[in-house]
Amino acid sequence: MSKTAPAPARKTAAPPAGCTIDINDPKVQDAAIKIQSSYRGHRSRREMREKGPPRILKDLKDVILIEGSAARLDCRVSAFPDPLIRWFKDGKELKDSPKYRYTFEDPDVVALVVRDGILSDLGKYTISITNTFGEAYDSAKIIIEVPGKIEKGPENVKTKAGQTVKLVAHISGEPEPDVGWTKNGADIEEDERVFYDIESDTTTLTIKNATKADTGKYEVFVENSLGMDQSFARVDVN
Repeated sequence: MSKTAPAPARKTAAPPAGCTIDINDPKVQDAAIKIQSSYRGHRSRREMREKGPPRILKDLKDVILIEGSAARLDCRVSAFPDPLIRWFKDGKELKDSPKYRYTFEDPDVVALVVRDGILSDLGKYTISITNTFGEAYDSAKIIIEVPGKIEKGPENVKTKAGQTVKLVAHISGEPEPDVGWTKNGADIEEDERVFYDIESDTTTLTIKNATKADTGKYEVFVENSLGMDQSFARVDVN
């Protein structure tokens, strides 16, 4: 049986010119000290982060939401171990869903996206950040802007003289819209017999002791900075 010939000794290639480091060079030693210091600082900050409760580094801010669009509430947090994130609207917890979407962005941004904005989305939103060391909270408002709109217009009325007529329109809008009534194209001048009331979501035109002169086309309109709407009804007094 023949012996295996020893492998030839491998020669180490010399480093290219300019790529050698002299560990005795004061500049090299200074750089090494800075690297070690930076590492120790990073490790120290990480250890402090691990031992502390969640902290909010950037507060939530109020957001304006246009009807039909989406709004985003976000804040920057610091928490380790990974925290439990919960969102609330007016004290009621919101579950992650197509309507209310929880989002997480590295390294430390958490957000809530509210989709398909409607008037009922207006309110106070709160984030709760919890880990084994504690809990942090922050809140902001979503402000809804909705064009003035008549959800349901008044109905036509036929009545006898001497009766009371009430025309009711269901309205919406944010900012709160201006409301007005006209008869046959002219603004109604209110008095004790003919007047209109405005509630949060309705407006009512009242005509007491109706006469044949009250017969005509009555129109209601609503308007705010985002838009206007109108509707009309016919009143016939016999």
